[in-house]
Amino acid sequence: MSEMDFVDWSRAQFALTAIYHFLFVPLTLGLSFIIAIMETIYVKTGDKAWLEITKFWLKLFGINFAIGVATGIIMEFEFGTNWANYSWFVGDIFGAPLAIEGLLAFFMESTFFAIMFFGWDKVSKKFHLFSTWLVAIGSNLSALWILIANGWMQYPIGMKFNPDTARMEMQNFFEVALNPLGITKFLHTVTSGYTISALFVIGISAWFLIQKRHILLAKKSIVVASAFGLITSAFLLLSGDESAYLAAQKQPMKLAAMEGLYKGEKNAGLVAAGILNPAKKLGDESDAFLFEIKVPYALGIMANRELDSFTPGINDLLYGNSEHNLISVEEKMAKGKVAIEALKNYKEAKKANDESLMKSSLSNLESNLNFLGYGYLKDAKDAVPPVALTFYSFHIMVALGTYFIALFAITLYLNLSRKYKFENIRAFLWICLFTIPLGYIAAEAGWIVAEVGRQPWAIQDLMTVGVGATNLSDSNVKISFILFAVLFTVLLIAEIKIMLKQIKIGFNDHA
Repeated sequence: MSEMDFVDWSRAQFALTAIYHFLFVPLTLGLSFIIAIMETIYVKTGDKAWLEITKFWLKLFGINFAIGVATGIIMEFEFGTNWANYSWFVGDIFGAPLAIEGLLAFFMESTFFAIMFFGWDKVSKKFHLFSTWLVAIGSNLSALWILIANGWMQYPIGMKFNPDTARMEMQNFFEVALNPLGITKFLHTVTSGYTISALFVIGISAWFLIQKRHILLAKKSIVVASAFGLITSAFLLLSGDESAYLAAQKQPMKLAAMEGLYKGEKNAGLVAAGILNPAKKLGDESDAFLFEIKVPYALGIMANRELDSFTPGINDLLYGNSEHNLISVEEKMAKGKVAIEALKNYKEAKKANDESLMKSSLSNLESNLNFLGYGYLKDAKDAVPPVALTFYSFHIMVALGTYFIALFAITLYLNLSRKYKFENIRAFLWICLFTIPLGYIAAEAGWIVAEVGRQPWAIQDLMTVGVGATNLSDSNVKISFILFAVLFTVLLIAEIKIMLKQIKIGFNDHA
């Protein structure tokens, strides 16, 4: 088996873990806040119905939380097992946010989770409510530090390369922690979790209404979830726009793939819907689309925040565009090879105690360091991510996100309106129920855009995925991939079965 086959297996294993993990995480992020809001209403009003509602959704939250932790721990371990070279290169930087996540955020949520779940008759109402809010905040703080680490991979700042150890070292913690791409990624990711959670509560409540059970409690749940979902999904739209803008500024190849833009344009239009031409090749003159509907000027405004601006396409970034000061990937590869050779010469000069050569090598290294990762590319075309997968994932995500905003608005209106009995609009109730999985599809599509769209980089421009992988035997990765696939599938099936059992019981056993 070739090296790239091994790397692909490692990538597949990490993708498998991340995809399964993100089936559990979003519900934890949003449902924790929805439960906190419901319990707040109970404490403020003293209405026992809200206590019953809170305890029901808390039971489902607890099931999801417990299983989600298992996949998260495995994913963090994989950085050391499958991506040891990556961990060595940036461990000083990447490890800091993960350490804070474990010591602060995870400690907070796990500590107060016990009180939230088991402390109903052991602590006061206000302290229990306080614990519930801390669990919600802790869960989201965990996501913050993890996504700061991920954002740094996509826009590495606040560090300095140490040629003596061949490692990146943190220079400014606050630059890393306040990385704009990491902060925006956090906001966009958690609000997608809030949207999923709102859809989950609405869908399950709609099922009770279809069954003519717990009508009052289900409708109360829907009011909270639809209002929460409407607010957060609107913010999701804004954070998505900011994410696209940052991609244009820091990862222009990703944005070009997201839009299927091969040839750069001034005042570029945004593709609202389209079908890519499967025969399209890099550098040729054939049309990129078989069919497309564009919103004029929208991509240029989104990417540059101004009119009359140029948005580079894949070919501009790959082959260069002198008019817009874009150098080709081949030129970057040459600079990257200079950096690699300079590092090698520096180490040899240090052994020989040749200060003159050390100084000149270090100068060459520093002037070409930003292109270090390109030196490991074997073909310039490897710098282009899978365009079709990135494009369709992005547009599925956007289309579903727009649909969710409309669904929340209609649900809230129908549920509060005196003109309609929401429980009698059965067709709409079925739509709410079957929308639950669409929330997960949108979230997973978003992660595909974020991660597939930045390939081949483990760290943008500095380290390719192939270089970051551990040199393990392919049989080990294959076996662990199969074991993880079986384990995660079993966990997912177990969660669904346990949740369905609790849902069928309904609210009454949670009074």
